Amino acid sequence: MKNIAVIFAGGAGLRMHTKSRPKQFLELNGKPIIIYTIELFDNHPQIDGIVVACIEPWIPFLKKQLRKFEINKVVDVVPGGATGQDSIYNGLCAAERYANGDDSIVLIHDGVRPLITEETITDNIKKVSQCGSCITCVPATETFVVTKDDGTLDIPDRKSSLIARAPQSFHLHDILSAHRQAIKENRHDFIDSCTMMSYYGYKMGTIIGPMENIKITTPTDFFVLRAMVKVHEDMQIFGI
Repeated sequence: MKNIAVIFAGGAGLRMHTKSRPKQFLELNGKPIIIYTIELFDNHPQIDGIVVACIEPWIPFLKKQLRKFEINKVVDVVPGGATGQDSIYNGLCAAERYANGDDSIVLIHDGVRPLITEETITDNIKKVSQCGSCITCVPATETFVVTKDDGTLDIPDRKSSLIARAPQSFHLHDILSAHRQAIKENRHDFIDSCTMMSYYGYKMGTIIGPMENIKITTPTDFFVLRAMVKVHEDMQIFGI
């Protein structure tokens, strides 16, 4: 069995307001955000291979960065799709080719979510082995309101509410089956993998990941990333 990371970076990042490059290629200390993300999986001893679904015009640049930063486990870089769902499917098909018939676990992760930990990846692999799926979550720290079709409001109990983040991990054959069913139904609008899997009747397992596991989507998120990278560097310096 292989453990394969599928990292999708097919978006243009319009909310970051950058004109020169997509958000996943913005640099911090001379290193693109997506390389910070890929390194987490490249350095993890249980990850066998990495597939990246990348916005197509930037594939040559990404491959150059993979060589520059000595990333060794990327087995394929494929073009992203018209939607995030399509980008993930392209990556999953590449993972299927790499798995070559083996029963594998895939960890689906955002290219602009570089603040997970080695423990998060380990916990995902363990949880999928136990129950077939794993959604990395954080506790809900604020009250949220759900608007129903009839106009009424539902306010879930915060104590029992979680916010889904990533990685979202599954057996490869299960998530591919769900994607192919969605394609048959011409559904390309699932917001993320756990929404799709839940829709098609799969049960979701969860773990609690780090609160700082944010998606770098806005300039404010980038400043948070910069601060967290500085914290991690200081911890290394002082041996914490």
